[in-house]
Amino acid sequence: MDHMPPTHAPWRTTAPRRTSGSRRTSARRGTAVLAAAVLLAGAVAGCSDDGDDGRDRMAELAAQKLTWRGCTPPAAAESDAAAPTPLPDGTQWECSFMDVPLDYADPGGDTVELALIRAKARDQSNRIGSLVFNFGGPGGSGVTALPSFAADYENLRSRYDLVSFDPRGVGQSQGVECLGDRQALDRFFAQDATPDNAAEEENLQNELKKYAEACEENSGEILPYVGTENAARDMDLMRQVLGDDKLYYFGISYGTELGGVYAHLFPRRVGRAVFDASVDPRDTAAEGALGQAAGFQLALRNFAQDCVDRGDACALPGSSPAEIQQFVTDLLERLDKQPIEGIGQRKLTQTQAANGIAQALYSKEFWPFLEQGLDEADGGNGALLLALSDSMNGRDENGHYSNLHAANAAVNCVDYKQRFTREEVKARLPEFREASPVFGDFLGWGLLGCNQWPVPGTWEHPIVSAPGAAPILVIGNTGDPATPFEGAKAMATALGEDVGVTLTYEGEGHGAYNSKDACVQRVVDAYLLDGKVPASGTVCP
Repeated sequence: MDHMPPTHAPWRTTAPRRTSGSRRTSARRGTAVLAAAVLLAGAVAGCSDDGDDGRDRMAELAAQKLTWRGCTPPAAAESDAAAPTPLPDGTQWECSFMDVPLDYADPGGDTVELALIRAKARDQSNRIGSLVFNFGGPGGSGVTALPSFAADYENLRSRYDLVSFDPRGVGQSQGVECLGDRQALDRFFAQDATPDNAAEEENLQNELKKYAEACEENSGEILPYVGTENAARDMDLMRQVLGDDKLYYFGISYGTELGGVYAHLFPRRVGRAVFDASVDPRDTAAEGALGQAAGFQLALRNFAQDCVDRGDACALPGSSPAEIQQFVTDLLERLDKQPIEGIGQRKLTQTQAANGIAQALYSKEFWPFLEQGLDEADGGNGALLLALSDSMNGRDENGHYSNLHAANAAVNCVDYKQRFTREEVKARLPEFREASPVFGDFLGWGLLGCNQWPVPGTWEHPIVSAPGAAPILVIGNTGDPATPFEGAKAMATALGEDVGVTLTYEGEGHGAYNSKDACVQRVVDAYLLDGKVPASGTVCP
């Protein structure tokens, strides 16, 4: 997942449990907000001056004590999955909730409950603190992601409590709800996202309008407050509640943008931080989408080259990467005219096939599924590509949608100011098509995603300059489709001299540490566990 505004394309990436927008007492979630006699250091950093009452309220929130309990199964908003299983050494996952202000300009007003999850450090006597993860999106649930990916980060649990959370508007943290009906969401994700004529353009525009209106009707009270800057302020409050003087942080994909905004707001509170699969903070919405078009095209070409290199072992037609890419283009054009059998009563449309292809390009481990899915779709069976598309859109095999897409749209649209008309999109389509014959139209038309959103955006692009912050390790992957490699250097430069430290991973897929490359993990572990900052420009493997 990444951070650009979606229509319903996956690379931009719902029937969530709704909660009231009214102020709640934290006792309902087993936390206790304790009155503080004095203002805690940093409790109101970056907040509007709301007088003594506001400062007292922030001190009160910073002093809240969390009650950690065994985790229950995820809410219906997330999946039908069971509660997370214990780690191999028997360590149990623990969950809690903490209160944050709905509006930091009015800290004495309504609050939002954030869902948290943790696994305690193995070596408590040498524990450094809590390592807070954000796995990207925006819209991804950390409460469900951390147990799923914990094995990849087990080395870091030697000295850190591993902690993640559902950011405001996500999952169990007052998750944004738009289209709450499964059938409505199935139709929304199946529709034609690359219109070929005026009638199709009008239909797409109307569907986006219905989606935005549903978001406002079902979640209007929280929509203005789900932006990245508020999430960053939440993390600083979380740091205090967790008892850490500094924030130890591991952000992936959009999580690097969130981390960069945090570093800008609270540079002196940055501890050891890793930005993996870094976004380019210079990008506007259009520039980011255009970069992704090129990134996914590069990943598809690398997949096609691998297929060619395997010769007859590859099931796809074509003796060159260009021929295999043309095969994919032709398949998508056929699906635009005639969907094929998918899963149950649902057919595989062109949009869903493109979603499924993009999903499989996030990891080289998925390439065999992409090859199989393309081959089967060419023969009239779209089940595998549809399953990949479902995964991208947050739909599980039982038909439950998480609020991944709704939260993704809500955060992107309140973050980014740009609102594009149909005419503006059509004028830019040639450059998107040049960047990617396969994905260009999807990402180009995706710029319409916020043009009818009920809440205005905040910035042209995020500000991440962080003079005075501790060194931040910024990792770029040369084959990354969703956050192209150039973004890591741009992020390190934007953070500032002596702050951004670059590490290059020469590999495929989205992210580096979870690739299990020994060199990347050795460098990152030495930094996070022992404080050894590598030379900027280090290359792995």
